[in-house]
Amino acid sequence: MDILLISEYILMFSLTIFALASIRIATKKTIGIGLVGISGFSIAVATILILVQNIYGIAFCKDIAYALVILGPVGTIAFARVLRGR
Repeated sequence: MDILLISEYILMFSLTIFALASIRIATKKTIGIGLVGISGFSIAVATILILVQNIYGIAFCKDIAYALVILGPVGTIAFARVLRGR
């Protein structure tokens, strides 16, 4: 194992912990904090998918990660506009 592969596994482990913390944040009672948690979770999952593509060579992971990165903020902005309209 070279040092790059070891560091990718360490990064994947730490991103998994961050994703779990984001899920915990998303389950709070206020809607704004929930949006922050879901945004953090989508960023963590997208980064994990890019790492999986680099380590294992699964090509479709990059496409799914790009879709998450693009559609995550779009959904957050749309939901925030709906909340502001109240």
